[in-house]
Amino acid sequence: MPASSSNVPAGPAPSPRRTTPGMFRGLVDSFSHGVLRGWAVDVLGRGPVTLHLLADGQEIEKITCNLPRGDVSEALGLESSELGFEHMLPEFLFDDRPHRIALRFSDRSVLPLPDADGNPTLESTSFDSALLPETRSFIDGLENATLRGWVTRRPNPRAPWRGGQLLSVSVDGIDLGTYRADHFRGDVGAALKGDPACGFEIPIPGHLHDRRVHRFEILLLPEQSDQEAEPLQNSPYVTTLVDDQLAGQLVEIEGVVTELHRQITRLRREMRALLPTERPTLQHYSRWAEQNRARLLAATAQARVTRPLPEKPPLISVLCPVWKPLARDFEAAIESVRNQTYENWELILVDDGAVCPATSALIKHYAKLDSRIRPVTLKKNVGIAEATNVAIREARGKWVAFFDHDDLLVDVALETMMRAALKSGAKLLYSDEDKVDPAGRFLEPHFKPDFDHRFLMGCNYICHLVLIETKALRALGPLDSTYNGAQDHDLMLRAAEHIPHPAIHHVPEILYHWRKTENSTAATIANKDYAVQAGVDAVQAHLDRLGLKGEVSAINGVTHYRVAWLERQAPPVTVIIPFRDYPELTGRCVEDFLASQTYPDFRIVLVDNFSSRPETRQLLEKLSQDPRISVLRIEEGFNYSRLNNLAVAASLTPENEDGFLLFLNNDVFVTQPDFLTCMVQEALNLPRVGAVGAKLVYPNRTIQHAGIAVGPEMIGTHVHHGLPEHAYGYVGRICLSHEVTGVTGAAMLVPRSVFREVGGFDEEQLSVAYNDVDLCLKIRAGGWRVLYCADATAEHHESLSRGTDDHPEREKRWFHESETMRERWGGHPLFERDPAYPYAFRQDRQTFYDLRDPEEL
Repeated sequence: MPASSSNVPAGPAPSPRRTTPGMFRGLVDSFSHGVLRGWAVDVLGRGPVTLHLLADGQEIEKITCNLPRGDVSEALGLESSELGFEHMLPEFLFDDRPHRIALRFSDRSVLPLPDADGNPTLESTSFDSALLPETRSFIDGLENATLRGWVTRRPNPRAPWRGGQLLSVSVDGIDLGTYRADHFRGDVGAALKGDPACGFEIPIPGHLHDRRVHRFEILLLPEQSDQEAEPLQNSPYVTTLVDDQLAGQLVEIEGVVTELHRQITRLRREMRALLPTERPTLQHYSRWAEQNRARLLAATAQARVTRPLPEKPPLISVLCPVWKPLARDFEAAIESVRNQTYENWELILVDDGAVCPATSALIKHYAKLDSRIRPVTLKKNVGIAEATNVAIREARGKWVAFFDHDDLLVDVALETMMRAALKSGAKLLYSDEDKVDPAGRFLEPHFKPDFDHRFLMGCNYICHLVLIETKALRALGPLDSTYNGAQDHDLMLRAAEHIPHPAIHHVPEILYHWRKTENSTAATIANKDYAVQAGVDAVQAHLDRLGLKGEVSAINGVTHYRVAWLERQAPPVTVIIPFRDYPELTGRCVEDFLASQTYPDFRIVLVDNFSSRPETRQLLEKLSQDPRISVLRIEEGFNYSRLNNLAVAASLTPENEDGFLLFLNNDVFVTQPDFLTCMVQEALNLPRVGAVGAKLVYPNRTIQHAGIAVGPEMIGTHVHHGLPEHAYGYVGRICLSHEVTGVTGAAMLVPRSVFREVGGFDEEQLSVAYNDVDLCLKIRAGGWRVLYCADATAEHHESLSRGTDDHPEREKRWFHESETMRERWGGHPLFERDPAYPYAFRQDRQTFYDLRDPEEL
C-alpha cells in the first residue's frame, strides 16, 4: 500500500494534475480494502469540496474533502491545505457481494477511480466487499549506523492499526536476523490514529561500513500460514555505509585481514593434502613403533643428564608367575628385563607347579646367570592369582611391577616408570602398551587416558605395565582366585577404592609389548570364556563394596561390561530446547520426548527465539496445553549461550534448585524410554559429575557424537564420527560409558548448581560455536567429571535448523570464537593435552586412527 495519507511520513508527494474538467480538480490516490483516499479542490475557492459516493448507481454518502494535504496545496500554490479525504465504505457494503462504486462532484462530473495499474481512468469500479488485512510501511533510511523506518498492519479496515510487527532483514542476500517493529513512532500513530509502537531501528554490523554498496531487504513476516512475506515500501534499500574516512579504512583493512586468513586456511589445507610425506596411521603402526622407541630412548638418555635418578634408586620387584610358556618367548621375556636401563630390580619367577622340566631348567639357568633373578618353585599348580600372591609375599622392593611370562618390556620401561613415580608422587602408575605377533611385528597399540574410574568399571583398560608401591599393594589384600581370568581387573578396582585417584598416574609411553600367540587372550577372548564372567563378578563386587546400586552384564560376550544403574532418586530435570520456527522439527522433538520418557519429574522450557511462522504459533498453542511445558519468548538475534542462560534463570524455582538441566537441540529426537533416566543416574552414582553427554546418531545410524576431544588443533572434535552405531569404538569407547573432556550441548545434562557455579555459557564471546566445549572445560577445571553415557542414545539431525557456517559472515564469527578459545585455554593442561584422549592420536584427522609423528610426542 502507498504510505501517503494525512501527516504520514512518506516519500515524495505525487505531482497534482488536472483530472476533471470544469470547476473541480482532484485525484483518487488509492482505493483498497474498502477505503478511498485522495484529494479534491474547487478551482473557484469556495471552500472544501463535497464528493457524492455512489454504490450500484445509488448515492449513499457524502464525503467532505477537508483533511490536511500540504503536498497538494504546495504543488498547486493554494493557500489552504485542507483538501484531502480518506473515507471507508459503509458497513452494509461488506456483505461478500460485488458492488459498483463511483464518485461524483456536486456538478455531477466524475472523479475517476484508479484502474488495476493505478491510472485514474474509471468512472466506476468493482468492489468485492471482502474484509482484507492492510499494511502500511516505509523505510526512512540510515542514521548513525542504524536503519530506521516503520510498519503497521490491521486485519481489516474497521480494526485499529497495530504495531509490533515481525520483520526479516537481509543484506546482500545474507540473513541479518529477525526484528520486531515496536519502537515508538508518535508521528505515525497520530497520523493513522493507531498504535505508535510501530517503528524499527536495525543496527548495521561494523564490517558493512566499508564504503561499498549494500542492498538491504526488509520483509514483513506473515501472520497466517496462507500468506506470504511482504516487502516494506522502499525495500530493497540500496546504500553505501561509512561513518568517516578512518572508520572506512579500518573496516577495509579488517576485511583484507579476514580474506587473507581465509586464503591462508585454504592454502594450508591444500598444502597438507599435497605433501608427499606418508601420514602415520594405525595401519603403519609397526614402523611408527620403531621410530617412537628411538625417540623414547633418546629422550631418556637426555633425562639422565638433566634429571639424574637418585644415587640409590628404589628397588623394583618384577613379579612373574610362570606356567608352561614357549621356551623362546620365555627367554625373550627374561632378557627384556635383564636389558633394562634401570638396574636396581629383582625378577621373581614363580614356577607354578613345576609342570614343565624345560621351563624349570630355564629358570635355574637364569638364576645362576643373574643374581637379581630369584626363583620360587611351587609343588602344585595354584593358578595365576595365587602364584602372584606368592610373588608379592617374596617381594623385597619398595615398588612392584607385574609381568607375564611371555611378554616384553621396552628397554627403558622401569626407568621411565620410576622417573614418573618420583616426579608425580603417585602410588600406582600404568603405561601404554601394544602387542607383538610371532613375526615380531608390533600392532594394536593401546594408548590410554588418564585415570578414569568410570571407564575402569567397563573394562580393565589399565592392564600393563603397572607399577605400584609394595606397601599400598599389600594393603589392598591378595589377588582373589575367585576372579581368575579377571584377577588383575579386580585388583585395579580395589586399588581405585583405596588409593586416592590423584595418586593413580598414567605414563603416556608404550613400555610393554603383550605377546599375541594362538593361545593367548591377546589373540582371542574365546580362549578364556571364563574370564568374561569373572569380570562381571569383579565389577559387581566393586559396586557392592562402594554401596552403588547397579546390575553388571557383559556386552556381546566380551570383557566389556555395562552397568545398569538402579534408580536411587529422581531429582527434577528442566529440559531446555531453544528454537526458531521449524515447527515440524520442533514439534517432533518435543512430542517424541513427551511420548517416550518414563522419568517421573521433568519440565520442558521451549525457548522461542523470535519465531515468526503462523504454524509455529499454532504448535506452541497446542504444546502449551501440557502442564509440563512452558514457553519463553526471547526477541533477540540468535545467541545460543544467552538463550540457554536466560532459560536457566527463568526456570529456577525452589523445587528444582538442586535438580538438573538438560540442554537439548530441537533437531534431536529422543525415543529411548529410559534416555533421561540413564543420564541422570550416571550423574548420581559417581562423585562430582558436572556434565553428562549422550550417544547421538545420524538418521543413517552412524555416530554423530560419542564425546569430544579438545585441543589447539581443532578446539573440539567429535570422536568416532561416522562409525556404525553399534561399533565398539577404540577399546570399547563407543559402547562403554567413560570420562571425556567435552560433550555436545545438543544433549547435555548438567546439575543446576554446577552450571551456576561455573557461570553458565559464555554469551559475550562464544554466542554460537564452542560454548559447550568451553562450559565443559570450565566444569573439568573446577574439579568435576564430564561423562559420556553410552547407554543413552538419540537421533540428531545436526545443525538442520541453524544451517552451516559456509558463508563469509559466519566464517568470520567462527574464526573469532576459535581464537577466543585458543586465547582463553591455550597453555592449560586440559586443553593442551586432553587427559581423556590419547595424545599419540591426532585430532584434526580420523580420531583414534591417525597418529602424530613420534617427534611431536
